[in-house]
Amino acid sequence: MKKSILLAAALFSTAAAMPAFASNVLTEKNLSLEFADKLAQSAIHACSAKNYNVAVTVVDRAGVVKIVKRMDNAGPHTVEASRMKAYTALTTKNTTGDVMKSAQDNAGAQNMRDIPGFLLLGGGIPVKVDNQTIGAIGIGGAPGGHLDQQCAVDALEANKAALNAS
Repeated sequence: MKKSILLAAALFSTAAAMPAFASNVLTEKNLSLEFADKLAQSAIHACSAKNYNVAVTVVDRAGVVKIVKRMDNAGPHTVEASRMKAYTALTTKNTTGDVMKSAQDNAGAQNMRDIPGFLLLGGGIPVKVDNQTIGAIGIGGAPGGHLDQQCAVDALEANKAALNAS
């Protein structure tokens, strides 16, 4: 009988603690490999249509690379540039073109270029669902960061329905 009471008390205290534990667990959206691949392929398609040979990197919400694609004839530097642009867009939750402008216009923000992993050139765009940043796409290799960025915008636009369905 005593064991039954102790067991019941233990079960009750565990059940009572569950809501407190559950409130400490986060549920976060993130990019799947399949969606990262779709974004990268859409970016390749957008840049290819304009005859730009680029590399595309897509990172997840933690900044971990999900996928990298490098077009034929894209320079070897474009792979690292695309990764850094994706990382910069993710961590600032802003386009790298806007981050670059902010650093140029604000003397206090100019030291952002010294942050390891940052690249202050256009071509990085955060991927968002509602107001939640779930990853980022970075492109390098077009003849100007603003052109890399436009390809990234085109890729996100082409996949807008899939993002909104999340």
